[in-house]
Parts: sequence; structure tokens; C-alpha cells
Amino acid sequence: MPPKKQQREPVDGILLLDKPRGLTSNDALVRARRLLNARKAGHGGTLDPMATGLLPLLFGEATKFAHDSLDADKTYLAELALGVATDTGDAEGRVVAERPVGCDEAAFRAAAGVFVGEIEQVPPMHSALKRGGRPLYEYARQGVTLERAARRVTIRSIETLAFSGSHARIRVHASKGTYIRTLAADIGERLGCGAHLAGLRRERVGALSVDDALTLEALEALDPAARRARLAPADALLAGLPRVELDAAGEARFLHGQKLRAPASLGGSEGARVRVYGARRLLGVATLHAGALVPQRLVATGDAAPTHTEPEAPHEPRHP
Repeated sequence: MPPKKQQREPVDGILLLDKPRGLTSNDALVRARRLLNARKAGHGGTLDPMATGLLPLLFGEATKFAHDSLDADKTYLAELALGVATDTGDAEGRVVAERPVGCDEAAFRAAAGVFVGEIEQVPPMHSALKRGGRPLYEYARQGVTLERAARRVTIRSIETLAFSGSHARIRVHASKGTYIRTLAADIGERLGCGAHLAGLRRERVGALSVDDALTLEALEALDPAARRARLAPADALLAGLPRVELDAAGEARFLHGQKLRAPASLGGSEGARVRVYGARRLLGVATLHAGALVPQRLVATGDAAPTHTEPEAPHEPRHP
């Protein structure tokens, strides 16, 4: 008889993974899920195989808040190679143009600064965006180029960390949906020499930092209990939302999907989202409508549900 398949277990929480270069986000998730023997898993924002850095992996109840990770601002450390443009905008593509680099650091900083603020980006063909049920990169691999509508994104800041004539290192803080290789190519075109993304490392996703992340090798070296101890609770993704505490009666009503009167301290921000707790446990997320808390997404309240582990302070510590 074939060996009995190991049963997956209910595991809840967030693993901050430092993804290595050359591994897809899905492959990283599969390996981490196997090490944790988790029943349900997902990731909070794809990283290209060539990129390294922070990849939040979500397990169990934490998967309900994947959009909070996807919608969060991101911070990247990017390496730009000037004078060489590729068809993918990164180092894995085919070289399509080579031009001399005639700028100094001041000119580079000025060119990069043009892109700070709200801008429009055309998504690259070599991306996971879908058209007709197929990702764009599949069309690109067949030599097909499709029209793509420009998308509005916000570049919060671009910090030039190093410049050496044909190479630059920048730190970019940007909104969701920003393609850093498109930014690299656009800066190169602004300079007139072309450029591509030679390396990329994601440092932050919202309030989460790669400084707190674990490599797959480090995760594998831990015993099963220690691996689970490295999981952050689901509310780590919700740090930017106002917090509401409910008493026992309010908790019961909330978990039955009933509206509750919103605390006066929340003000009147119609449609705003809040995180809701009861008995020191995350219950879910609600939205504010006409002075009421409307349950939006609930967390299971069984033994496996993530618990709130913050101190009593009303504001949560944030990474600098």
C-alpha cells in the first residue's frame, strides 16, 4: 500500500520570508507551507524570481487579510544599469539598445526626482497581469505585444544611495501596483541613455520589515514548534487601521454579522476600515457607515484563531 499522506494542520499567522533570488513567490510559498505543514496558505504580493527580500506568507485566518498586504505601500532597494535597455526592463531580458552614459550624479538625481509623486505607468509586457485569461508574459514570450492602458501610481520618494556613472542604487517608496523595472527604464529614457533593473530587493511591505524576516534555510533549521513561534499574528497586516475594543455583548453581535454603534472617538470617516477586538482577540475588520460598525471580514474564533499580542499602548510601534 502507498504511504499514508500526511494531514495538513490548521496554522494561522504570517511568516515574514526573505525570498532568495531565482525562486518564484509560489515556489517559496510551497516550501514554507510544507515546512509548517499548513492547511491553507497564500502570499501577500508577488516578487519576481530575480528579486529578493520581504515576502509575507499568509496562513489560515491571515489569508483573509491578503489585500491589506497587497494594498500597502512598498519600499525597494533597486540597482540600475545605465546605458543598456532590455525588452523586459530587467537583467533577464534581451538587450535592445546600448547608448553612452553622459550624466553625472546631479543629473541622475534630477531625472529620478521627476518621477516622485503621482505618475502614470504602462505595465510591462513581461508581467503577471492577465489579458484573455492569460498572463501578459505568456504573450511576450511568443513575441506578441499588446496595448496596455497606463495606470496611476504614486512614488512617495526616491533616494539615490550610490552613483558610479553606469550604475546607480536607489531606494524607492511607492504605492501598490508600481513596477520598479518600468521606473528604471523610464529614468533611463529621461536621461537619454536607457537603463534596466539589474537587481531588486523589497525591504518593506507597509509596517512589515525584511529586518524581521527569515530565510528558508533558517526556517528549515528550526524544529516544528520554533517554526510556528516565528509566525506573526494576522493583525500585523492591520497595523495602520484604527482599533476598536468590544465588550462580550458587542463581540457576540459582531461575530453574528450585526451592525454596532461606532465609538464616537472614531469620528465620521464614512467607509473607513477599522480592526475589531474582543477579549484580547482579533475578531475581524469592519467599515464605518452612517455611524455604525459594519462587519466586513470575520476571523474564526476557535483555538487556532490568531490572538492579539500587542501591549496596552493605544498606538502600535512602527519600524523607523
